[in-house]
Amino acid sequence: MRIVTVFSLVALLAACNTAHQEATVPGRWYTAEQVTAGKDLYMTHCAVCHAEDGSATVEWRTPGADGHYPPPPLNGSAHTWHHPLEVLESTIANGGVEFGGVMPGFAATLDGDERLAVIAWIQNFWSDDIYSRWTEINERTQ
Repeated sequence: MRIVTVFSLVALLAACNTAHQEATVPGRWYTAEQVTAGKDLYMTHCAVCHAEDGSATVEWRTPGADGHYPPPPLNGSAHTWHHPLEVLESTIANGGVEFGGVMPGFAATLDGDERLAVIAWIQNFWSDDIYSRWTEINERTQ
């Protein structure tokens, strides 16, 4: 009887420990919780320009009449995946003016964890192939 009680207690503790740990999304750096939080933040702050599904502007490489580039897609079909995590986070924090765009910076609106959550939501759109290629770029810059 004692052995059964001990095994039950060990199993219960293991289950509690697992429930409190944030599970990363398989093959990705971020957690499911970050993706969920990122979705809400993205919809509030980013979707108006980049579209709810991250598809944004088809002709994102062509400056508009004002000379500024329109919002690029963030769904893996444009250049976003070419940038390491640090650059993605910095672009959200500081905006896109240095890249010829007009995106405002969100450093005063989104803290570092929130910016990472937005990136998790964006990368959630990316295929495994695009994410794998991004991982190689990201690792080279560290």
